Amino acid sequence: MGRTGRFTVLCLMLTLLAAVRAYPVGEQSSADLQVEVPRQEKLLALTFDDGPHPEHTAVLLDGLRDRGAKATFFLVGCQVELAPELVERMAAEGHQIGVHTLDHVQVNGLSRKDFDGQVEGLRRVLYGLIGERDLWLRPPYGIMDDNTLRWADSPVMLWSVDPEDWKDGNVKRIVDHITGQVRDGDVILLHDIYPTSVEAALQVVDKLGEEGWRFVTVEQLLQYKGRTGEVGQVYRAVR
Repeated sequence: MGRTGRFTVLCLMLTLLAAVRAYPVGEQSSADLQVEVPRQEKLLALTFDDGPHPEHTAVLLDGLRDRGAKATFFLVGCQVELAPELVERMAAEGHQIGVHTLDHVQVNGLSRKDFDGQVEGLRRVLYGLIGERDLWLRPPYGIMDDNTLRWADSPVMLWSVDPEDWKDGNVKRIVDHITGQVRDGDVILLHDIYPTSVEAALQVVDKLGEEGWRFVTVEQLLQYKGRTGEVGQVYRAVR
């Protein structure tokens, strides 16, 4: 079964899981995500696709909170329905939230109506949970076309480090892949729907944190570099 098929099955299976307890949330603007970082610090952005997962994302949020790390979550509609309280918790704890479409579909080749249904449709769902704010787009599989950039109505965030954590769930391989090649300003791609990816992510934060790295959101990464995200612009890393 291919990755797309596995994802579809996962969404269906997750509908059987109970929701985790809710966390309160207040209004938050992009300004709330600003961070002051000493120039000597090395910065990385952890990003997570395809969630939130009712169990694994909760564990990840606990671990990030305990370590003082921030991350960016690109969410999928069917997963949001399973754990809306985790979306609220992400916002309340200072993580950045983005759009990964309602149904995890490739956006290239879509009509404007279908594109808006997938992207703006999920934005409206998220606005209902966390209030209106900038919600950046990450197209599923990183596949896009010119219309994607014209219609995104936000920056488009890809990545520069991809350990392909969905392939084998090998925590040591994932950790070694990331820690062995990161550079200041990299954006790391992981998936919080897998417990092994959550474990690997927290090991990465621990290991690199001991070496002086700091984990921030992608918006914070740009702010530190003296830049702002531009609508329709593609970002993979921030140097």
